[in-house]
Amino acid sequence: MASVAAMNRRLRVGLFAVVGLFAAIIFAALVAMYVVLQPERFTALLQSRARVAGLDLTLANPASTSLWPKPSLELDGITLRGDGGGAPLIVASRGKLVLPWRTLMGGEATISRLEIESARIDLDAVSAYLDTLPQRPSTAGAILPEIDAGFRVSRSTLLRGNRLLLSNVDIDAGRLASNHRFNLSIDASTADETPYALDLATTPALTRGVLTLGELNLDVASKDHFSAKLHGDATWRGGADVGASMAGQVTRAAAAPYDVVLGVTPANQQDPLSIALKIDGEQDHADLHLPPLALADWWTGVQAGRSPTLPPVQGSIESTQVDVGSVHIKGLRVRATSGAAAAASPAPTSTATTPARLP
Repeated sequence: MASVAAMNRRLRVGLFAVVGLFAAIIFAALVAMYVVLQPERFTALLQSRARVAGLDLTLANPASTSLWPKPSLELDGITLRGDGGGAPLIVASRGKLVLPWRTLMGGEATISRLEIESARIDLDAVSAYLDTLPQRPSTAGAILPEIDAGFRVSRSTLLRGNRLLLSNVDIDAGRLASNHRFNLSIDASTADETPYALDLATTPALTRGVLTLGELNLDVASKDHFSAKLHGDATWRGGADVGASMAGQVTRAAAAPYDVVLGVTPANQQDPLSIALKIDGEQDHADLHLPPLALADWWTGVQAGRSPTLPPVQGSIESTQVDVGSVHIKGLRVRATSGAAAAASPAPTSTATTPARLP
């Protein structure tokens, strides 16, 4: 009996020792969290980085600390605007700065990940901020805006003023640095609640003013509508000196797939930046040359209410059937050449439920 009592006493002492050890670890972690982390230094770090970019970051309340599942700072009421004032670029209800574990040992104040939730992003305010940035010379080489920490934006909306552009926006990106694999995922729904998803993966490399996007994979999809997968590479030497070569396939719901070849030719002294797009299906074919800058000017004019004109597109389209909203066309053939109006010649069986209209 005495030996059993002694064993029980040793067991109790051992249990107390284990509990005491865990209590000491938890106490040390709390001390590290509230003393070593020093939320104000990370808030100041984030605000200083914003100021370097010409932005002003404010919080509705001081940041609070958290230890599980990783050391982090909880941000409440985030507002980001240009340092000259004006409408906010981003207003978010909550955010989080995820920190490396070495921070608990008094290491350098670094941020391993930034997370923002329920943000409202104003595209007009973002455009106004970008207009304030110094213009780079057209002869300047390429740059790579490195991002040390990955970031995520969840349950957010993209607006233009008070007009909704995208809802349920979810963006997840990793570290962006030269010779480091970069991944970007974007999910969002349009104003009519059509979902879209984009996944991009590449290895960027910046050498002597030339940015190369190697092993570039691009996936774009809309559930129950289509899915496009392209693979290739791209280069940027600054200005409009952009080149790319990609190929892949577009699959459609209840329809045959398309083979796609995409090429981008950089601008030179005679010709502007141009995109060559070739699409081949069982019965549908397109071979187009698109000048993106001229197309952007054309679309801006259409949105501004200028007299409708044909878009500056060259090439040909042959399709057995085209469905755009309530417009249905059968046997469509289009030829567009430089300096001439596009000629559209539907087959005798062509039908349209409503007249076609320019946007």
